[in-house]
Amino acid sequence: MLVEGLAVVSKWAIPTLLFFVPAYGMLRRLPVYQTFIEGATEGFYTAVRIIPYLVGMMISIGVFRASGAMEVLAGLLGPILDLFQLPPDILPLAIMRPLSGSAALGLAAEIINTYGPDSFIGRLASTMQGTTDTTFFVLTIYFGSVGIKYYRHAVVAGLLADLTTLIASIIICKQMFG
Repeated sequence: MLVEGLAVVSKWAIPTLLFFVPAYGMLRRLPVYQTFIEGATEGFYTAVRIIPYLVGMMISIGVFRASGAMEVLAGLLGPILDLFQLPPDILPLAIMRPLSGSAALGLAAEIINTYGPDSFIGRLASTMQGTTDTTFFVLTIYFGSVGIKYYRHAVVAGLLADLTTLIASIIICKQMFG
């Protein structure tokens, strides 16, 4: 019963919002279409303004992966994983997650396809995917869209959050799935 109710709510949530928001604006006598066009124009200029930041980030990630730096870093951090009895195949996902969401999703899918969704490493990869965001992408988009150029402390805070969620994922998965 609950699942069926959620399915109905999910099906009608977006159409309801698409009807309610303009209707509410019209009831308040707001210029709905003109406001929409102004917002879309601002969104376009924001997208154009962040393109250099996106290009720089994508090139950096490409160089990081193509140069073999990820494999070298994974090799250096491998003994730490052995210390905590963690599978070494999880390390590339942990490294890539703050950098690129699509690359991290590809690595997680590869782990799940290789080991299965009900394996410890599959559950750990799934938990890691759901516990953090792509720090550098978020900083690039949000800070670039408003013109912030110096975000050193935000990078540190974001990477500490990534490390915290990685540790929490490991602890939770070890406790829940052994």
